[in-house]
Amino acid sequence: MYDYLWLIPFFPLVGFVFNGLFGKKIRNEAVIGGIGTLMIFLSFLVSCGNFYALLHDSDKVHQRVIASWMSVGDLQVDWGFLLDPLSALMIMIVTGVGTLIHLYSIGYMHGETGFYRFFAYLNLFCFSMLMLVLGNNALVMFVGWEGVGLCSYLLIGYYFEKKSAGDAAKKAFVVNRIGDFGFLCGLLTLFWSLGSKGIWTINFVEIGENAHLLESGGLVVTVVTLAFFLGACGKSAQIPLFTWLPDAMEGPTPVSALIHAAPALSTISARPPDVFTGLDDCVPLGNVPISVVNITSRPSLTGLFPPSLTIADINASLNPSAAIAGGLLL
Repeated sequence: MYDYLWLIPFFPLVGFVFNGLFGKKIRNEAVIGGIGTLMIFLSFLVSCGNFYALLHDSDKVHQRVIASWMSVGDLQVDWGFLLDPLSALMIMIVTGVGTLIHLYSIGYMHGETGFYRFFAYLNLFCFSMLMLVLGNNALVMFVGWEGVGLCSYLLIGYYFEKKSAGDAAKKAFVVNRIGDFGFLCGLLTLFWSLGSKGIWTINFVEIGENAHLLESGGLVVTVVTLAFFLGACGKSAQIPLFTWLPDAMEGPTPVSALIHAAPALSTISARPPDVFTGLDDCVPLGNVPISVVNITSRPSLTGLFPPSLTIADINASLNPSAAIAGGLLL
């Protein structure tokens, strides 16, 4: 069953290519929306099969390599996927909720001139999230990570003829680059730290197996943890990188549901810390990261909750709710 893991991100990619290339010529909303929804639903069915198989499997970690990507010195990078309990849960959320959002969007976006473009972007967004959670190494995951940022920009700026929508999309793109910088710094620090001890790898399983080589309570683990947290802050709109979120309502309501609700936030917030599954004995320096998380996430949770109760517009209410959900996850 695990040999078909690649089909999970493949189906949304097919939907993106089909609607992106042929949607404008087809001009049939039923066909365009049906293809886009069908592709993510097929991913959901394959996800269900893999989730069920993993549930009854004594071995909870499975890797499948599709092709070799690059080989540089002692570093080998593959196009591969990793299925473990965390990624199995995440693909169920992304594909399950994503299917419902696609289905809702068929009626919500009826009559829009860019109907085909909207569904192409939705499929690409789901593809990016699935690559993020299924990637077995940091580079494959980073492809999905950046894909999520690109799709946020495209979907928030869907009504690009409006200046406010274009400005909101650019604001989201720029602010998220700060989080991406932190995420990259964390990955590179982890890579070079293990490499200095003879372990040149960015594979998550191998990182976990060799995590004991990092100094417990040392500076490296603290820096890497804080850098990953900065990346999660950018994507999930936590203080101080939350300024792009209120403007994100410039996109259609399904955009807010897909980008800022359960699928995106669960994916982005849950996967990076999974790198540290092998760091049981590596306690960050003085629990500094825990203090930073509390200082950053609790204000997002407590400060945005009262205003979210007073907002009548469903699109606007999803935005502070998303930050609150991110604070809870972090």
